[in-house]
Amino acid sequence: YRDATWTQVMVGVDPDPANNEKTISWTKSYWDALHPYSAGGAYVNFMMDEGEERVKATYGDNYQRLVEIKNKYDPDNLFRVNQNIKPSKGRSVVSA
Repeated sequence: YRDATWTQVMVGVDPDPANNEKTISWTKSYWDALHPYSAGGAYVNFMMDEGEERVKATYGDNYQRLVEIKNKYDPDNLFRVNQNIKPSKGRSVVSA
């Protein structure tokens, strides 16, 4: 994916909060339709709320090493307002 000839970011915006769910649904369905044609991979800074499995897929083989770093330097998950790498299970998590 680092050698891809193009990249795409999808953002759905509507000034009326009543349309949030419809806008989010449309944006996700658009992404789902295009994803089969992607080169794979992703840029973490482009992600929003795709979920933990997408985060793991994005980091690929580096994910487990990043969990170990998270366990060492942020075991309470203070830095979590991002595409979070969670500390290993059994560790405490600071509530929001």
